[in-house]
Amino acid sequence: MHLMAPQPAVSVTVDSFAAVPPREAYEDIIQEAADKYDLNPALIRSVIEIESAFNASAVSPAGATGLMQLMPAVGESLGVGNLLDPRENIMGGAQLLRELHDRYRGNVPLMLASYNAGVTAVARFGRRIPPFPETQAYVKRVTRLLKKSRETVDKRG
Repeated sequence: MHLMAPQPAVSVTVDSFAAVPPREAYEDIIQEAADKYDLNPALIRSVIEIESAFNASAVSPAGATGLMQLMPAVGESLGVGNLLDPRENIMGGAQLLRELHDRYRGNVPLMLASYNAGVTAVARFGRRIPPFPETQAYVKRVTRLLKKSRETVDKRG
């Protein structure tokens, strides 16, 4: 009589599949980035919504990539190896927001203008929001989402 050694086996059954809505799919990463860089998670979430509408594979005509639409050179300077990796992209974008927060002493409109148009553009216009229609609209859209987010939190109590 030969005894066989037990053979490992794994069995998996998937009875259903529920897709996670994009606005919820990255919540853990957004919270991790907010904690690491001491930022309001609503700021990161609002930037993602306006930049990519939570599309992790978004690429703009200018080459901005991923959820937070990082330009390749910016991503590289932030140590982001794969712009299409949601975690790397969000952590890089949050790091950039933290740097801008420190540069502009928490002035959110200037942070957002710089995120959109670049530090050089904001400096060229005397540390004011540049008169570019795209940048001015961007700042308004993100700040509107941030305000809406705060109102939602306030209503929940």
